Amino acid sequence: MNPAAKYGREDFDHSPMLVFYELTRACDLACKHCRADAQALADPNELSTAQAKQLIMQLSEFPKKPLLVMTGGDPLKRPDVFELLDHAVSSGHQVAMTPSATPLVTREAIRRLAAIGLHRLAVSLDGADAATHDGFRQVQGSYQRTMEIIADAKSAGIPVQINTTIAHHNLHQIDDIAELLIGLSVELWSVFFLIPIGRGLADQRLSEQESEGVFERLHHHSKYIPIKTTEAPHYRRFLLQKFKADPVTKTGPAARWVGTNDGKGILFVSHTGEIYPSGFLPICCGKFPLDSLVRVYQTAKLFQALRDTDQLTGKCGVCEYKEICGGSRARAFAMTGDPLAAEPDCAYTSPRWSKKN
Repeated sequence: MNPAAKYGREDFDHSPMLVFYELTRACDLACKHCRADAQALADPNELSTAQAKQLIMQLSEFPKKPLLVMTGGDPLKRPDVFELLDHAVSSGHQVAMTPSATPLVTREAIRRLAAIGLHRLAVSLDGADAATHDGFRQVQGSYQRTMEIIADAKSAGIPVQINTTIAHHNLHQIDDIAELLIGLSVELWSVFFLIPIGRGLADQRLSEQESEGVFERLHHHSKYIPIKTTEAPHYRRFLLQKFKADPVTKTGPAARWVGTNDGKGILFVSHTGEIYPSGFLPICCGKFPLDSLVRVYQTAKLFQALRDTDQLTGKCGVCEYKEICGGSRARAFAMTGDPLAAEPDCAYTSPRWSKKN
């Protein structure tokens, strides 16, 4: 089930739609864009098995139970990962997982995930060919391993989501990647627009015009494959403009788009329990287990500000699309130091802003 189907925008004040729990930062890859600066060995301060289970149980205290995404690093680097997944599923949670494409993701491991009841497996594919993908992931053979994981997951009956980071290394391959994924019949294509944090280099970031060009191609391919964007809420503005220009298109009315954003329907918990509005907005608002995830999400000043579009500044503050979009708060913070500043990579300027200035 699509978690967005049971959420309205009014729900975000009390419940996140997605909770990302970074089980560990241990990972055998060293990807160029890595938010986590993943490392070979686990942090000795990461949450214990008992604490991780307590965290999972606390998610049930939200008025609406969120989808839990077990991420990393590489979740499979945690020895208790299957135990934690079983605990989450047994507690009534839908769980997705984002393993790294390493030899740890064996056919047997995938079958165990399926048997426990994993809702979705998400793997990264950052190029239409091995040279592009492996160059970005900095591990030769990563592309082939990813393709094997996709096949094994589909064979085991686990729906597959593909995560793609769009940057200058693969900007010319968007159509080729889309055609590849359409052929693989994946559940969802999640396209991530780079935030310059961690290993995410600013020179890989797309310009406003390049982003609009990517939006155009994604809109074209969305007729054939379900697509969502990460850290590109202005894609929703783009789609709404398309719909207004041609309501006969399949873009669909804005009423069905819930408009998640950093801290708005999104909650991130680090491997050591630090609580953030998202994995890409590194402003700590509390620490589990000392602080309640529910209380931090509902009452922390930054979370409340991020959900209040009246607090946005610059052109985002007066934009007629701010409720459906709101701009990437993580990118605004990364580029300006202010999480409420205008989205730096949005090409659209509202007539309201032009009149004001």
